[in-house]
Amino acid sequence: MTSSPLAPDWLAHPHDADALPSPIWPAGAARTESGEIAFAGVPASDLAARFGTPLYVIDETDARTRARGIRTAFQTEAARVGTSCTVYYAGKAFLSIEVARWMAEEGLSVDVCSGGELAVALAAGVDPAHIGLHGNNKSLAEIDRAVAVGVGVIVIDSAIEVERVAEAAQRHGRIQDVRLRVNSGVHAHTHDFLATAHEDQKFGVRLDQGAEYVAAIRAHDSLAFRGLHCHIGSQIFGSDGFAESAARLLELHARLLEGGAVPELNLGGGFGIAYTTADDPTPAPELAAVIVDAVAAECARLGIPVPGLAFEPGRSIIGTAGVTLYEVGTVKDVLVSIPGEGADAHPTDSVRRYVSVDGGMSDNARPALYGSDYSVRLASRASAADPALVRVAGKHCESGDIVVYADYLPGDVQPGDLLAVPATGAYCWSLASNYNYLGRPAVVAVQNGEARVIVRRETEHDLLARDAAYVGPDSLGTLS
Repeated sequence: MTSSPLAPDWLAHPHDADALPSPIWPAGAARTESGEIAFAGVPASDLAARFGTPLYVIDETDARTRARGIRTAFQTEAARVGTSCTVYYAGKAFLSIEVARWMAEEGLSVDVCSGGELAVALAAGVDPAHIGLHGNNKSLAEIDRAVAVGVGVIVIDSAIEVERVAEAAQRHGRIQDVRLRVNSGVHAHTHDFLATAHEDQKFGVRLDQGAEYVAAIRAHDSLAFRGLHCHIGSQIFGSDGFAESAARLLELHARLLEGGAVPELNLGGGFGIAYTTADDPTPAPELAAVIVDAVAAECARLGIPVPGLAFEPGRSIIGTAGVTLYEVGTVKDVLVSIPGEGADAHPTDSVRRYVSVDGGMSDNARPALYGSDYSVRLASRASAADPALVRVAGKHCESGDIVVYADYLPGDVQPGDLLAVPATGAYCWSLASNYNYLGRPAVVAVQNGEARVIVRRETEHDLLARDAAYVGPDSLGTLS
């Protein structure tokens, strides 16, 4: 069997289109004797029957294990060089009350970026002292609430925020710990929209302005400077960018020590995961060892103590733990003409199979936003049919409404089949919308053969409830 000429270069023709490659799928995903995929012992068909589709499924044990593993890796390496490490879970990847509780129970702090995310963390019972607040445009109300409830650290993103946080802290009679977000100038190898440490962008301040901003922070009795913060991007493989960014920050860190204590260095997150078999993310223990060694070596060169460290992983904790289930609605073969090579070459035709499902860009915006690649498998059954190249499309009124640009499914995929798209735990539910008035899917947690809803599905009643002209369900008949 040969690959389709429409397949991207990185996508190999599979020996087994039913296989579940371990780097992409949660640890609890496996095919049952009947051939369908079960998640932590719960069959896909049972999940679809009970909770409907589309459906976000999160393997709780997998998420907890990854959280604990990343925290342990970084704290172990930090202790090896004589310092401490705080690991924050980046709530923007996916946040619910239960997930925030899981993170706190696994010893992580929680990083939030808005009043809403702060409200979720507080509702989960997370100790405010273990919460960090980010954001390039925190409102006065968000700052005031964060200070009032005792949020551990607020990340300063602009000169205006120095004054705003200082005023709020003075008003509440508190000394508020703050970090300063700086842009190291290290350009992460990722999508332009995900690279966040280059100079021409909305986050943070230039590295050469850092001393000026820290002086302004130190001028306020109501603020306590904790240290520098930098986030070089998201979905990053390898450790070189983090090491280089740390070296640049430590040059400034050393100069700042001349004016007072700088107890901490926060190097952000952005560690990548595998979405396809072409992806090769760096394991957390290796990542931690290389980054911490780079920090320790630079501190030795500068003749300064190794500061306390902090990191903010999100995707690398929750991304692989999540899978989305869809039901196939239609299957359509489209003849595609492929230009020939050379002046006299003739075009050839090939078939791309479009498999349309009951969700799309409303539950996973990443392919439309970033051109992100995903994988897909037939979930409700196994099949011995020859693999066929497919493009999994959503049901929205956009040609760019694609869930999976290219993968192989058994050639007998048909309406009513369940498909599973792995690695959707991060930046799918959190970016979800109601485009075309689709309700956002439910989120269920699976563990030890049990499933429970942790975020309920939006109904048509929910969608209409905010419409001022809505007069109630009697005018509409039966609603979902």
